[in-house]
Amino acid sequence: MPDVIFHQPLTTIFGGYIADRIQNQSRSEVMTKQSEVKKEAEQFLDPSRAWRRFFSELWGTFLLVLVGAGAAVVGKLSSEVTLAMQVVTPGIMVMTIIYFMGTVSGAHLNPVVTIAFALRSHFPWKRVPMYILAQLSGAILAALFLKSMFGETGDLGATTPKLGFTPLQALIIEIVLTTGLINTILGTASGPRNIGHNAAIAIGGYISLAGFWAAPLTGASMNPARSLAPDIVRGNFETTWIYISATLIGALVAVGFEWILKGKPSKHATMEAQGMEPEKDDQ
Repeated sequence: MPDVIFHQPLTTIFGGYIADRIQNQSRSEVMTKQSEVKKEAEQFLDPSRAWRRFFSELWGTFLLVLVGAGAAVVGKLSSEVTLAMQVVTPGIMVMTIIYFMGTVSGAHLNPVVTIAFALRSHFPWKRVPMYILAQLSGAILAALFLKSMFGETGDLGATTPKLGFTPLQALIIEIVLTTGLINTILGTASGPRNIGHNAAIAIGGYISLAGFWAAPLTGASMNPARSLAPDIVRGNFETTWIYISATLIGALVAVGFEWILKGKPSKHATMEAQGMEPEKDDQ
């Protein structure tokens, strides 16, 4: 009995000590994370780092178009690259890009994504031209690279209506696809930690799933830079208007849907669009 009386308070004290240590450690980790977020915010707002954001969007869009259009090109050369492989590659690449540079520029990689964020007041309009220029430059460089490697095989992976689809049918399909993509992006960027696991998986997964059913019909572009770049390099603009118009309309519809679903923009979405990872709103 004395032993029990002696050890019980000791255990209580030791347990309390561990709990305090864990609580202090958790508090320290939160403070460290908040410090990192503040530093990232300052870096993003630093005008001297604009070149880094420009390069991030250029390089990211280059990689996206390289694998998206490149898979279609190589698919024409080898039966080993199946249609399923072709539609999955852009989704996986977007997922990868979000992971490795989402905090630098927000990993927009798509002019209508940048426009949608600006329409939702999550992204400054004055930065929109620079982002779009970077995205178009990266896409065109990717198309030029593919042409230098493979000539104009597979029309450089150009997105065009297929299976007898009319331009109007292709327009409608691309509007629906883009609306879903932008809603997915705005949705995963409206709360904390979305430029990370949630956004990468959701956005990459949506692109792949959309491609599975719509790539055989329209190419499942959902990105005007992706469609415009091969058309510029090969000098054929016959169907370019479909993909520019559809993606812009889809983005506008998606922003409208976002207002219906969530109302006014959140503070978290603003930070996420700018490539930051807030833990929680300031109280």
